[in-house]
Amino acid sequence: MVGNPFLNFFRKLGPGLVTGAADDDPAGIATYSIAGAQQGTTLLWTALLTWPLMGAVQMMCARVGMVTGEGLAGALRKKLPKPFIVIVSFALFIANTINIGADLAGMSDATEMLTGINSHWLVPPFGLAIAVAAVRCRYEQIANVLKWLALVLFAYVITGFIIKPDWTLVARSTFIPTWPKDHEVWATLVAILGTTISPYLFFWQSSQEVEEDKAKGKKTVIQRRGATSQQIWDRKIDVGTGTLISNVVMYFIILTTALTLNKNGLTHIETSRQAAEALRPLAGGFAAALFTIGIVGVGFLAIPTLAGSAAYAFAETFGWKQGLDEKLTRARGFYFVLIASVAIGVTVDVLKVSAMKALYWSAVVNGLLAPFLLLGILLVARDTRLMQNQPSSTLSLIVVSATTFLMFGAGIGMFVF
Repeated sequence: MVGNPFLNFFRKLGPGLVTGAADDDPAGIATYSIAGAQQGTTLLWTALLTWPLMGAVQMMCARVGMVTGEGLAGALRKKLPKPFIVIVSFALFIANTINIGADLAGMSDATEMLTGINSHWLVPPFGLAIAVAAVRCRYEQIANVLKWLALVLFAYVITGFIIKPDWTLVARSTFIPTWPKDHEVWATLVAILGTTISPYLFFWQSSQEVEEDKAKGKKTVIQRRGATSQQIWDRKIDVGTGTLISNVVMYFIILTTALTLNKNGLTHIETSRQAAEALRPLAGGFAAALFTIGIVGVGFLAIPTLAGSAAYAFAETFGWKQGLDEKLTRARGFYFVLIASVAIGVTVDVLKVSAMKALYWSAVVNGLLAPFLLLGILLVARDTRLMQNQPSSTLSLIVVSATTFLMFGAGIGMFVF
């Protein structure tokens, strides 16, 4: 395509960029902050490890959506017993709802720091605004907004440079992995894997491929089946960019909290607000403000993804009408799950559950559940008939198999140690 190279590149970015950016939601920020505060820089190497693993998994899910013409749950239903898919859908709904509640609390705490408005008054308006936007706006409008919101993630990269780290020491922690020594480190490793390679992202990625085709007028599954080599290549660029940004941001959050909180003995943080407040005297007001603004921005990016992925999973499992372009009256079940997920998430704040703890342990749960789901994805991705003679490559199957093995190993390590 002739024209501005930057604009041509940006036009190729879509579901992969949004999914990668949504990975650094307040749940991810909480997990990475805890990792940095508790373990210092010793887990920086995980960012190098998780980028290719996350990229391979998300591209496999994208390929499933592109060539089957269905979302992940619809494809899994053809390979696995329906009761298993139902259980996965309910587990996804519960985990995502907890995440949404904690994300809303984190966003509200961050906004209170910036505005002085009581955080408990902010949770319902945030939840309502997100739910109304998801119901009333078309997919293309939502996708464009989410794509631009991804820019807020660079606040964490800027913060990392503001604190002026010793790059020689940082490089040592980045390129020389340290073996986890005890249960706490193993649990943190599982949480990092669980929030970076997270089940809700699998469902969202594949469903957005379907939404992209619907937006182009391909309304039936048969019309959506198959993808050209150029389309698959463009998606690889999209997914590669999204997952790279996600893991760079993860790296700088761990780095920032390690060299401020951990270095000054602040190893136990309970809320995202506490993490941001602790940064203020250690890294300066500007760094703390950037950290805080990032929490709010990625919350608006991630919550529609969390609620939407559960809605897609239920709709594909039970054969409901689905899609952000469908009207409420035509896709009642789909929108009911989406709205219910946000509404229940709002009530989580009333229970005064520690947002940081909820986010952290939901990441641990995701880390334990994800490898079982990856086994199902591998069965679909290698099925030549189901994948319209366009199965995932041998290299992709090897990398995702290694990811599955690693996540099983980390989960076992957490219990053994």
